[in-house]
Amino acid sequence: MSGGSGPLPYSMRDVGTGGAYNNAKFRHRSRLKMVIQSLATNSSKYRCGKFTVGKFLSLLMVSGLLYLFLHKDGVVPGEVHGKDVHNNNARRAPNVSTFWRKPPRLPPRLPPNEIYKNNSLLQQSPSEWTSRQTKVKEAFEHAWSGYRDYAMGYDELMPLSHRGTDGLGGLGATIVDALDTAIIMGSDDVVSEASKWIEENLMKRISEKGQVNLFETTIRVLGGLLSAYHLSGGDHAGSGDSGIPASYKKANPERLLEVSKDLADRLLLAFTSSPTAIPLSDVILRDRTAHAAPDGLSSTSEATTLQLEFSYLSRVSGDPKYDREAMKVLQHMKTLPKVEGLVPIYINPSSGQFSGENIRLGSRGDSYYEYLLKVWIQQEEYRNSSLKYLYEMYTEAMKGVKHLLVRKTVPNELVFVGELPFGRNGDFSPKMDHLVCFLPGTLALGATKGITKKKALESNSLTDDDIENLQLAEDLAKTCVEMYFVTSTGLAPEIAYFHIEGNPEGGPGGGNKSNKYVNDIIIKPLDRHNLLRPETVESLFVLHRITEDPKYREWGWQIFQAFEKYTKVDSGGYSSLDDVTSLPPHRRDKMETFFLGETLKYLYLLFDESNTLPLDKYVFNTEAHPLPVMRSVEQASHSV
Repeated sequence: MSGGSGPLPYSMRDVGTGGAYNNAKFRHRSRLKMVIQSLATNSSKYRCGKFTVGKFLSLLMVSGLLYLFLHKDGVVPGEVHGKDVHNNNARRAPNVSTFWRKPPRLPPRLPPNEIYKNNSLLQQSPSEWTSRQTKVKEAFEHAWSGYRDYAMGYDELMPLSHRGTDGLGGLGATIVDALDTAIIMGSDDVVSEASKWIEENLMKRISEKGQVNLFETTIRVLGGLLSAYHLSGGDHAGSGDSGIPASYKKANPERLLEVSKDLADRLLLAFTSSPTAIPLSDVILRDRTAHAAPDGLSSTSEATTLQLEFSYLSRVSGDPKYDREAMKVLQHMKTLPKVEGLVPIYINPSSGQFSGENIRLGSRGDSYYEYLLKVWIQQEEYRNSSLKYLYEMYTEAMKGVKHLLVRKTVPNELVFVGELPFGRNGDFSPKMDHLVCFLPGTLALGATKGITKKKALESNSLTDDDIENLQLAEDLAKTCVEMYFVTSTGLAPEIAYFHIEGNPEGGPGGGNKSNKYVNDIIIKPLDRHNLLRPETVESLFVLHRITEDPKYREWGWQIFQAFEKYTKVDSGGYSSLDDVTSLPPHRRDKMETFFLGETLKYLYLLFDESNTLPLDKYVFNTEAHPLPVMRSVEQASHSV
């Protein structure tokens, strides 16, 4: 709506006493009626004895009518009988209808709210966002085609050399990561190809393969299997809440659950083999053994980002062992000392204690904070009882982030989240990984619990902290987006540094000299690569759902266009980039599984018009696999 103050289409005297326009005042009226009414009104002014001007004009009009009807040559026979007579060379004689034709009847005008209620009016032509959503689906199918043609069965595609590589244990990670995305998009061919491979090969792979990382295998493979299981109708309770059309092709849920349990049984060895509640980092699948990393440490985020998947598996399998082992980790984390809710990025499974003082929300720290909130949201039945401590830990941590890690840049005051490499008493580092861009979405989700900001305000459910966190989410999202727009390619680096008052940090910028924040953001040579990461578009998706602000869609579209322009490989697939600050950028021969599992999924949902997978009914694991909020779970394993 324009913010101008131009004149209204009608004067204020056309407004009825109730403050609304009287539409009857603007209906088309017959010209004949208007002439007669005008004559009748004005004739009284010109009376000449008993024979008035009005009577004279009426007599003259009747005489004219008689003349026209008596001269039948002026009437077109085809029109009298309802037929069209086409004669381009003949000129029609004037007739009564020529002079007194009624104006066309206009369709009724609906008020704006009724237009949006009447979906048929909108379905006549797809919206711009539906068209853009289709572009994302086409990108997904292009990425899949490269993987299918050159790397089917391998973990990842090398799109430039047209081959596959196994860097995640050899379980066909791209296939499982992409399956629920294909279901959500209605990409039936991909669903058929992916589910067929899983049914025929994955169980055998699990029994034969060697070492896998507990965290990566849980979030990508186990999470992907369980999400596809639910979206394929395996969990009948609540699967109808997804908003995914029933006509879309699904996978075989029974087989997906069977494979999930076999994989999870082997992964459980990481928990049961540890002397503490903190699981070991690696599992040998074929031997059913587990061991710690070479340095003996586990990443804090990896040990604490397993619960959504294992708890849901207990729900659908009826076996509480998965949930019980995973939840022990978070119960143990509750007992450990923290710095205003913040924790170091390493933990020792032998002692159960943190190692070092490095505090950051980037790699090795990020999803610990994400799962504090999401596990609490997922298990709705226990939010106000045995799992209340998780929300309290999340709330305390976000206060610590605002107090210790949030800063503003100079000269333009971009808000960012830095690091404390040497703990609370050490120097502050103005460094932010792209991974930190998950935080705006998490903050927004924590503020409204998945409902829109408008509904939360109407229900008076937002606290002062919620409002503050929501504002911080929007500020951080802008910074994350500017990390893209400040570069020559329009794609973000893996890591950025920021100019702050009194900090000597210096270095090159992103290459886009026209960007307002080119002097606020520093991109060092070793940090210039882009791995097709999803965190920023994830937050744009969540923020758009919650705030309903269209700018998040526009930002997402610009990012998608940059991916299309610089990372798309003609023969199939998309590549990572070595340097986002140079043109043309040098390509890196790898397509990460999360490009199909996360990045394109979040972009597709960002442009969605139907609220598919509503955020008050689904939680997305840290690999973007949606799992349902569990509303009636009979589990006794949450006693603290």
